[in-house]
Amino acid sequence: MSKEISLKLFQLLLVTILCLVSISLVESRQPFACDPRNGLTRSLRFCRVNLPIHVRVRDLLGKLTLQEKIRLLVNNAAAVPRLGIQGYEWWNEALHGVSNAGPGTKFGGAFPGATSFPQVITTAASFNESLWEQIGRVVSDEARAMYNGGIAGLTYWSPNVNIFRDPRWGRGQETPGEDPVLAGKYAASYVRGLQTATGDRLKVAACCKHYTAYDLDNWNGVDRYHFNARVSKQDLVDTYNVPFKACVVQGKVASVMCSYNQVNGKPTCADPDLLKGTIRGQWRLNGYIVSDCNSVGVMYDTQHFTATPEESAAATIKAGLDLECGPFLAVHTDMAVRRGLLAEADVDMALANTITVQMRLGMFDGEPSAQPYGNLGPRDVCTPAHKQLALEAARQGIVLLQNSGPSLPLSTSRHRTIAVIGPNSDVTVTMIGNYAGVACGYTSPLQGISRYARTIHQAGCSDVACRGNNLFGAAEAAARHADATVLVMGLDQSIEEEFRDRAGLLLPGHQQALVSRVAKASRGPTVLVLMSGGPIDVSFAKNDPRVRAILWAGYPGQAGGAAIADVLFGTTNPGGKLPMTWYPQDYVAKVPMTNMGMRPSGGYPGRTYRFYKGPVVFPFGHGMSYTTFKQSLALAPTELSVLLDTSLYTTKNSTLSSIAVRVKHANCESLSLVVHIDVENTGNMDGSHSLLVFSTPPAGKWSPIKQLIGFHRVHVVAGSKQEVKINIHVCKHLSVVDEFGIRRIPMGAHTLHIGDLKHSISLQEKLEDIKT
Repeated sequence: MSKEISLKLFQLLLVTILCLVSISLVESRQPFACDPRNGLTRSLRFCRVNLPIHVRVRDLLGKLTLQEKIRLLVNNAAAVPRLGIQGYEWWNEALHGVSNAGPGTKFGGAFPGATSFPQVITTAASFNESLWEQIGRVVSDEARAMYNGGIAGLTYWSPNVNIFRDPRWGRGQETPGEDPVLAGKYAASYVRGLQTATGDRLKVAACCKHYTAYDLDNWNGVDRYHFNARVSKQDLVDTYNVPFKACVVQGKVASVMCSYNQVNGKPTCADPDLLKGTIRGQWRLNGYIVSDCNSVGVMYDTQHFTATPEESAAATIKAGLDLECGPFLAVHTDMAVRRGLLAEADVDMALANTITVQMRLGMFDGEPSAQPYGNLGPRDVCTPAHKQLALEAARQGIVLLQNSGPSLPLSTSRHRTIAVIGPNSDVTVTMIGNYAGVACGYTSPLQGISRYARTIHQAGCSDVACRGNNLFGAAEAAARHADATVLVMGLDQSIEEEFRDRAGLLLPGHQQALVSRVAKASRGPTVLVLMSGGPIDVSFAKNDPRVRAILWAGYPGQAGGAAIADVLFGTTNPGGKLPMTWYPQDYVAKVPMTNMGMRPSGGYPGRTYRFYKGPVVFPFGHGMSYTTFKQSLALAPTELSVLLDTSLYTTKNSTLSSIAVRVKHANCESLSLVVHIDVENTGNMDGSHSLLVFSTPPAGKWSPIKQLIGFHRVHVVAGSKQEVKINIHVCKHLSVVDEFGIRRIPMGAHTLHIGDLKHSISLQEKLEDIKT
């Protein structure tokens, strides 16, 4: 007996040892540099963690040859074996979860997948800053775990914070929407979560892209490689650059990526005003600037910006580019230096910025497992808590667009059989959109609805292109035999994605006919669920009394089907709001994608809710609930004095006028106010409400119709009330930008819009010496 026990104990011990060995093998990564076991590098000055980072960087640069430096200017940076430095792949992606879209990240072995959150446009619809930061923290936990496992990097070229200017843009799904304040707050929140900075140290390094005025991929014979975006100074400062500034200034992002396109005749990656002048000069980027992939080559080969490749290499580095995604700089920088177009000191400046970020990540601190986050491994990826957050994010992002009757939520007692119809009704990969990785697992809409009721499933169309109607009959029959019908329609990456802009805004193929025919045949209420990144003109369904409710789910991530079902059956009360305007189809006929103007002019109707006054299918910020909310002003000032520095004011200049004053001449520190708003849930169901505060400035030729200045999502129990405080910073939120790109504060009455509420705040200039 004792021998058997001993044998079992030995076997148990052996299994335990093997498990520990396998875990250590999974989680162990060789040090990138400064391996304490390497006698050659142990004493090197750049390896001394007790020295300031700038001293270590200077020491390393002094030890590198020019050839070694040049091979560090590109994304697949070469190893420097004589200094104990390994090669590194800078290109990793984490738009809404760790992704294998870049070559730096691989899935497999102990890391078969990672949590795939809803696509950004969907998460933006939650208007929930704390959620965005929480998602960033989870994604960076999983990224660090995969780095420790040797299959991912620490530099992630996410998020995409471009403005969703045109509804046809294939990459609009990757962005936080059309509003610059919303995009800026999303950018800062997600970056803070990803980077989880402690002092100057980073968990991972994020990157805000694509700077700037980039929102056309391939439309009507014009592509991003050839496109010259003609942008006014006013629109650049007022719209396109706002999210990038927020990313750098508020989010403290470690990187910015310049785009393929030209802006006003200059490639963005070779424009010193945009890079050195603005990102690094005005905004004080603490990090590196990277090119979009092969954009330096595109600048020379496609845009013919310079006569020789060496001139292109020199132009980008001197403009402020630190790293290229692509091989161009590795090939042509040496000759640029030899020809005197570029100094080695310029190369040193670029490398100082990239190496500093690597040191802030701990990559030169020796053994990874001994560092902060060194204990993260496979057990920290796809955890139950992470999966739950992906589900919660999808629930918060779903938008209830219409609910006649109301017909939703469905009842498990009255709606026992559900016809689930449509090309997106049982999809999985479609739900995670683009720039996604391998999800932990999926719940499709059909699977989600099946948890609540018996289902009859018919695709109706073989795919979203829906080129034929041969499957319509079976779909109509299913609707006749069900207590309710749910149509899951919309788009996927075959219709909208990178380098694929849409031609129009209608549902593809015969989808509209399928919806109408099924709604007509349906025995019970018909609900239309739309999956898409961009807006869809569904006026036909909005105006069809047989389509009782419409939901937009965006691309809702790995748990999207469960979230859709939870909203349909009322387990979740929807609270999302549209982060972009849904235009009618005839809008795009009047607006070429190539026109970058935000403001209306002549027959040009303008863009986004801030400037476009025409008809819409659904407006920006629209979203319904299963309960009702009442908003009332608890406390808000009615006037505020704008103090001006008299040392900057003379009667000869235009600083002070009856119209507006320059922001830089105002005492901005004293110009903030708080608005207290009571949100009361007057219905009979608990729910979350996204409070959006807009302002309309006094009339002026530069003024938008209205602009979002703040928002807050609050959960309110039925019958109760919550007070929400919105901080308004006058210089940021009540200012406008004139035609010269100068930010000004208009004097006079500014109107705040909070739902149906309106409140006026009068700003009056006051001359006063501001003591420094």
